[in-house]
Amino acid sequence: MIKAWDDDAWDDYLHWQTQDRKTLRRINALLKDIDRNGYDGIGKPEPLRENLSGWWSRRIDDSNRIVYRIREGRIEIIQCGSHYRGS
Repeated sequence: MIKAWDDDAWDDYLHWQTQDRKTLRRINALLKDIDRNGYDGIGKPEPLRENLSGWWSRRIDDSNRIVYRIREGRIEIIQCGSHYRGS
């Protein structure tokens, strides 16, 4: 599937490429699993509620998440890290 990145999520992904290769490998494994299994698989997938209803999250590690949804044959990613981390 095509991956459509929100600008902030892409910035997070680029951050992991330069700062933490282990986390980057985990993110890539999660993305591959999402591509294969949709809303099932590794990373404890769970549906989100309220203003993020329709989106799902998976754990990268204890404090970081990927937030995504699958629409029209593509994976839309709006978060790829911690919502607590500042710019």
